[in-house]
Amino acid sequence: MSSKACPCGSNKNFEQCCGPYISGAAVAPTAEALMRSRYSAYTLNDEAYLRSTWDERTCPKERITHDDPTRWLGLEVKKFKPDGDAATVEFVARYKIGGKAHRLHEVSRFVRYDGKWYYVDGSFPEK
Repeated sequence: MSSKACPCGSNKNFEQCCGPYISGAAVAPTAEALMRSRYSAYTLNDEAYLRSTWDERTCPKERITHDDPTRWLGLEVKKFKPDGDAATVEFVARYKIGGKAHRLHEVSRFVRYDGKWYYVDGSFPEK
């Protein structure tokens, strides 16, 4: 079986990077690792993983993934700031929908409960 590059841009193959988190074989050790695995899950349209890693207090009721053909182009982590059982990760994700390019620049908040990280919400820095 050939190993494929991890979508999160870590320069590791998927099986040694986000794959174990998404499959449930391992728990992301940091908020940054969780954020990267969530990006990879978006590229795979993995609704179940995105829900399982989203803080239940802020997880939307409606579907997270979409049927429209989103082509994810890359992830750049700009800043990772751990603070005990909380953390923020600033990133830029690039993608295309219907041939039109977009970029999502977000500062995501994460919390850790019982040793497991969860995405809480995000804000969008001024341009």
